[in-house]
Amino acid sequence: MIDRDRLGALLRRERAAFADRNPRSAQEYAKAGNLFGRVPMTWMNKNAAGFPLYLAAASGATLTDIDGHEYTDFCLGDTAAMAGHAPAPVTRKVHEQFANGACAMLPTPDAAWVGEELTRRFGVAQWSFALTATDANRWAIRLLRAVTGRPKILFNSYCYHGSVDESLIVTGDQGPQSREGNVGAPCDVTLTSRVAEFNDLEGLARELAHGDVAAVVMEPALTNIGIVLPESGYLEGVRELTRRYGTYLVNDETHTFSAGPGGATKRWGLEPDVVTIGKAIGGGIPAAAYGISSEIAQRLDEMKDLDLVDMGGVGGTLAGNALSIAATRATLEHVLTDEAFARMELLAQRFEVGVQKVINAHQLPWSVSRLGARVEYRFVNPAPRTGTESAQVADADLEDYLHVYLANRGILLTPFHNMALMSPATTVAQVDDHATTFYTAIEELQRA
Repeated sequence: MIDRDRLGALLRRERAAFADRNPRSAQEYAKAGNLFGRVPMTWMNKNAAGFPLYLAAASGATLTDIDGHEYTDFCLGDTAAMAGHAPAPVTRKVHEQFANGACAMLPTPDAAWVGEELTRRFGVAQWSFALTATDANRWAIRLLRAVTGRPKILFNSYCYHGSVDESLIVTGDQGPQSREGNVGAPCDVTLTSRVAEFNDLEGLARELAHGDVAAVVMEPALTNIGIVLPESGYLEGVRELTRRYGTYLVNDETHTFSAGPGGATKRWGLEPDVVTIGKAIGGGIPAAAYGISSEIAQRLDEMKDLDLVDMGGVGGTLAGNALSIAATRATLEHVLTDEAFARMELLAQRFEVGVQKVINAHQLPWSVSRLGARVEYRFVNPAPRTGTESAQVADADLEDYLHVYLANRGILLTPFHNMALMSPATTVAQVDDHATTFYTAIEELQRA
């Protein structure tokens, strides 16, 4: 239903308009020759317009670039700023803690409070801290390999667990293989990992039957390949199979935290052995955590040959630093509260309804998926049920057109797919503005 020639012409028009309205960002990008890829981190080159916008300021759910343009921010740092930009309670706590020391390699009373609160939200009993979800997953994997004596970890195809080496495995026509584009893998990923499609219990059972899987590490809903929601009974089936085969279950809640104050784990009554989480809990300060069951903690404590204090490969000098812990406490205690999530979900429901009305009005074979405070529109209906299906229906030009069109009119989506996230600071007016602008973008695309 999409005229590809018209799509190409509109995309060129919007990219030209983007370049015209953002000369200072273009200049900064052009002169950043001493940065690899011209950006602080190469994923910042994932943009639809040819160069990134440069940040001047951000507050709440609003961002301003160095050319003076203001945006509604539905990206929110790809979840890292789910609390909103510079939330006042976190800002105050960070200023206070930094003035009294940030990295002393000593615990603070805030850490015990955070551990207790994470247990209340996610259920697992004992917590440790990291700076990124990648490290939280990496260290959890090490612990579970040690406890089980098993070498392999199982992942869902097209999952997202940061840059954990073992996770970059997908299903393929010739069997499991490294995900396309994987950089500098230390070994063939099939030596360390097994893979099954999301929503495929038969495939999961087949892989677990080998008896060499220490843990299944999964998102309760896929997110970074587009939202892929679990089918009825799937997550319960995963838990039954992992128990049957003596395999631990890890829920990575880094993105699915949008499902509610206890993520998908609490919302759907899940019973993982380990929970990992990062990004949003620090309110903008790097922070992450992993929680383990009492049973795992006891088994680790009994393994006297493990070096869990010095050079055992678990932890880092900055992990659990006083500043990150202070920010995490302020975020969980005062910003990403139960009440805040209730309001964020109402906004996401409104966003979802607005998108669906546009899809219906233009009779598009598209769909919209929502996970609590996170919403995404997909270029297929029904929505994909596996990661591989989701990857196969991607439409880069259509995605880029919508991203640049919205950006040129003051709205930012997450650059990866079409994800919009609500924060405690997001407003009804911002949500409704997206619906109106999205409608005009589609109307222009379908104009004869």
